[in-house]
Amino acid sequence: MAAQSQLFPRSVRWRLPCILRCQVGFLIVLTLIGDRVTGQMRYSIPEEMKKGTVIGNVAQDLGLDLKRLRAGRARIVSGENIQYTELRTDKGILVVNERIDREQLCGDVTPCSLNFEIILENPIELHRVTVEILDINDNAPFFANKDIQFEMSESATIGSKFPVESAVDPDVALNALQNYIISPNKYFILKQHANPDGSKYAELVLQKPIDREEHPSLPLKVIAVDGGNPQRSGTVNINVSVLDANDNAPVFNQSVYRAVVVENAPKGTYITAVNASDADIGTNGEIIFSFSKIKGSAVDVFSIDESTGVISVAGLIDFEKEKKYELRLEARDRGGLTGTSKVIIDVSDVNDNVPVINIMSFSNTILEDAPLGTTIAVINVKDADSEKNGQLKCTIDTTLPFKIQSSLTNYYNLVADQHFDREKTSEYDITVIATDSGSPPLSSSVTLQLRISDVNDNVPVFDKNSYSAYVTENNSPGMSITTVSARDSDWHQNARVSYFLEDTQICGNPVSSYVSINSETGVLHAVRSFDYEQIKELQLTVKAQDGGSPPLSSNVTVKIVIQDQNDNPPQVLYPVQTSGSLVAEMVPRSADVGYLVTKVVAVDVDSGQNAWLSYKLQKATDRALFEVGLQNGEIRTIRQVTDKDAVKQRLTVIVEDNGQPSRSATVIVNVAVADSFPEVLSEFTDFTHDKEYNDNLTFYLVLALAVVSFLFITCLVVIISVKIYRWRQSRVLYHSNLPVIPYYPPRYSDTLGTGTLQHVYNYEVCRTTDSRKSDIKYMQPMSQSLVCVDGAGADTPQVDKELSGNCSQMSTLVSDIFKILLSVFS
Repeated sequence: MAAQSQLFPRSVRWRLPCILRCQVGFLIVLTLIGDRVTGQMRYSIPEEMKKGTVIGNVAQDLGLDLKRLRAGRARIVSGENIQYTELRTDKGILVVNERIDREQLCGDVTPCSLNFEIILENPIELHRVTVEILDINDNAPFFANKDIQFEMSESATIGSKFPVESAVDPDVALNALQNYIISPNKYFILKQHANPDGSKYAELVLQKPIDREEHPSLPLKVIAVDGGNPQRSGTVNINVSVLDANDNAPVFNQSVYRAVVVENAPKGTYITAVNASDADIGTNGEIIFSFSKIKGSAVDVFSIDESTGVISVAGLIDFEKEKKYELRLEARDRGGLTGTSKVIIDVSDVNDNVPVINIMSFSNTILEDAPLGTTIAVINVKDADSEKNGQLKCTIDTTLPFKIQSSLTNYYNLVADQHFDREKTSEYDITVIATDSGSPPLSSSVTLQLRISDVNDNVPVFDKNSYSAYVTENNSPGMSITTVSARDSDWHQNARVSYFLEDTQICGNPVSSYVSINSETGVLHAVRSFDYEQIKELQLTVKAQDGGSPPLSSNVTVKIVIQDQNDNPPQVLYPVQTSGSLVAEMVPRSADVGYLVTKVVAVDVDSGQNAWLSYKLQKATDRALFEVGLQNGEIRTIRQVTDKDAVKQRLTVIVEDNGQPSRSATVIVNVAVADSFPEVLSEFTDFTHDKEYNDNLTFYLVLALAVVSFLFITCLVVIISVKIYRWRQSRVLYHSNLPVIPYYPPRYSDTLGTGTLQHVYNYEVCRTTDSRKSDIKYMQPMSQSLVCVDGAGADTPQVDKELSGNCSQMSTLVSDIFKILLSVFS
């Protein structure tokens, strides 16, 4: 079968491709609607094709390449439970997916077609496809009953008609029932008639009277044949029983009855009543009403009272399945004569089907900067009802930033009608409502959940305009100073904030040499220990940058104030302390009370209260003679100087700051109470030889004792260990059969040289309370037995020699330590 197509692509060019493919025909119409492409295609194929049979080349017919089909996720959308067709996007062809039985799919409805849509995305394209299923002669005519018992009166006149049960052929057109043939006989001929719907039925016409006595029964065969190629047929056996005289057949009062019934009418609902009369009397005049053998869905839908002829509802009536019923009526008397008529029952529609909403395509996420008119979803709505009951309208909430537009019949597009802001609304629940025009109207709804995808359109914002932090000097490196925090209204990666230090200089050094920042938490850490006396304030810039592309950032100023710590003791500027010469202040003996002897001048490099200095007199030769000003450090006399006062006056002044804890410095002021300089020289001749009592003497003596004890214990442990080792070696050699090879290590004196001490001396240290006068008493050697003699006995084990050498070294070390201590104490 030749196929034709008409195309209207974007370039508005006409194409007229013709394809002959396994008797498949198609017709294509494409239409441009806005930024979407819609089209209609029509193919035709015979029924009962094998699975995988090619219906048509969709890609070629639509002018699309295979990449577009795959990228657009081309797919078939239909409301049927069985998917009869399949779209193969790798080849761009439409193939048979399931066995198609036209009779099962459409019954006797012609033409029979499958309707579905092919949808593509990005951009959205919608193509409606109709596949017409062509009938093949795959069904033979058949009778419901293989054997029919038929009765007639012998008095039947020539020309009497006897209806024959109609044969059924599910095929249509030429493949349907075409003719009836009767087996050869001399009494009956077969006469065919056509119903208004085109179906055919046959009647037996008596052409010669039958004598019951001669032929009480007459067997016949009726053959029903169709017009297919090859031709198919069905046979029924008719056994005619001849009765005695009943020469009047029932006659209906109408040739056609009409009635209307509402769909979903309950069982037993009255529809109409038929009437027939018979001129005979008695049993031959009793009429029985019945339906002629009916087929299809009408079998169990209606019933007729055989006595009264009342037709009523017996089953479910569904307007969507059948809109009109034509039933043949029979009125049979007791003598077997039959009259026929027909009844046409129209079904009126009731709004009993709610609209059905199908989501053809839906993107559940959309960028917040999507342009107006962006298609979000393609929606198909259907209603099985007819006329007003099937007229639909689709609506959404008007307060939402969307609108719904009609594209094709029963197709709607949900598009963006306003600009989105994810930071205000990140998600929308869109309820689509489909309502029909019935009375009362029926509606259905579906809710689409749309998420707004974030775009990096917000800069990080710090929670403060500026930050201030205070750090005490002498902090430990790595200490946390403060935390800066910024928030980004965006989402996910776009809201991930990282912190950086702007590259600036502080006192000629990069800011990174002073502080660092954690890029994730914003915590500022000290890189070094700060000194208030060197730098008092740091001012730096922190940048917060999000993870978007491109990234957005903002800056904030951080001021770090270094707080002073009392880490510097006061420094005495006057009097100057020197170790090489003696400086003394002179006070005449005629000095009055309050005489200014001198002034102690000191400074503290700290600041604030850490630099507030106070002066106190710690020691003095005569405390009753001098005082020190608490704030100014002035040394004044507090009484009249007398002749009894010593010439040499030594004052120890302590200078303390006000820090916590406080720090101090000590200065010694030498004061000479004299009226003349020679007097001062005579008194201060050996003043410089005085030395303060050494408080550390005890500490050094204890330390020396501990060292000597440790060395002694160590030597003892070594001796015991060597003894045990020698004993175990002798045991091993005693029980061994191996020859003993003597080994003589080098002599200790050879190892250490010739300067080895041969004696051990003890020293007794006696120290006086005077500054540099001490006595040293040398004791006699304790023993000569500890001295190692190199030539002592060749048979002495080498271990003993080594041990003697070690002991000699230990003794020498002890004597050297004593010498060092004595030199320190002296």
